[in-house]
Amino acid sequence: MRTLFSAVLVLLAHSCPAADDRMTLASTTSTQNSGFYDYLLPILKKETGITVDVISVGTGQALRIAQNGDADAVLVHHRPSENAFVEAGYGVDRRDVMYNDYVIVGPADDPVGIAESSSVIEAFERLSAGEAMFISRGDDSGTHKKETEIWHMSGLSPSGDWYREIGAGMGAALNMASVTDSYTLTDRGTWISFGNKGSLAVLFSSEPPLFNPYGLILVSPERHEHVRHDLAVRFADWLTSLSGQNAISEFRVAGQQLFCPNSDEFRQEVSTDGFRCLE
Repeated sequence: MRTLFSAVLVLLAHSCPAADDRMTLASTTSTQNSGFYDYLLPILKKETGITVDVISVGTGQALRIAQNGDADAVLVHHRPSENAFVEAGYGVDRRDVMYNDYVIVGPADDPVGIAESSSVIEAFERLSAGEAMFISRGDDSGTHKKETEIWHMSGLSPSGDWYREIGAGMGAALNMASVTDSYTLTDRGTWISFGNKGSLAVLFSSEPPLFNPYGLILVSPERHEHVRHDLAVRFADWLTSLSGQNAISEFRVAGQQLFCPNSDEFRQEVSTDGFRCLE
């Protein structure tokens, strides 16, 4: 009887996830605010036994948290910053996970004619020339970094009363834009899930510079010995597996897809409100 009981204990120990299978992920606000983690993490927990605690901040701050060893992995969306993080030795095993795009939203009557632009650079030139009220996150997030890149590409340095940097997240920026009938740059996932659109509408989208890939990076266990690297690897393996990618593909808000899985199996046309999951 004792031998049988011992065998059962051994079997349970190997079949049940450990009680401390818990890791920390520093991640962008767009994934958190859209409800993506509320949907995804219970599926992860059921299939792997891993519990993920999310620290939701802008990309720049997420990378700084990980650099300090206060997270086991980061999920962010600014490739140059991600590359610098890995090259500096703070991150390892970066993986492409999913993508969507950025869009310019603004008042539906579009006083400076953003919708008539032939490129995102022309759209930003129209904003500057018309001194149209523009809300910038100004928070070193992936979206703010993308906005800064576009201004740089256009050769412009926005300033003046029309250009407002608020130092806050995407939800706050969209709320301010809605209240003041202003323009702003947002990722499509946050826009779809945003509930206070008011008179705002998508005015410009679907151009290569607005592509928005999300990458997962594991914090280097050589730099920070205490990180839960084993759990981070299991999390990364699941997220990029067929099961994880399928879960990403099936996430919807109001019937609309927010993120496209990055794996080859899912690189197909999936048209959603002008958003196409294409390579």
